[in-house]
Amino acid sequence: MPQAFVLVNVESGAEEEVVSQLKKVEGVDEAYYSYGVYDIISKVRSDTMEKLKDLVTRKIRTLDRVRSTLTLIMMEE
Repeated sequence: MPQAFVLVNVESGAEEEVVSQLKKVEGVDEAYYSYGVYDIISKVRSDTMEKLKDLVTRKIRTLDRVRSTLTLIMMEE
């Protein structure tokens, strides 16, 4: 099952709102505020790589107040 960490930058002051939105998206297992270069880190999972791509590009990147994302695909041992 493909999994990834998605690091998210949002508009200033929108962290709480975007974390709340992320937690409602099917496929988002976890979402947290963070300090540093990225505002939010989320863990996502899907049945296939194609569905994972769709989750990130059509559901996460299109959320209101999201500026940019960086997706880190997890590899299995």
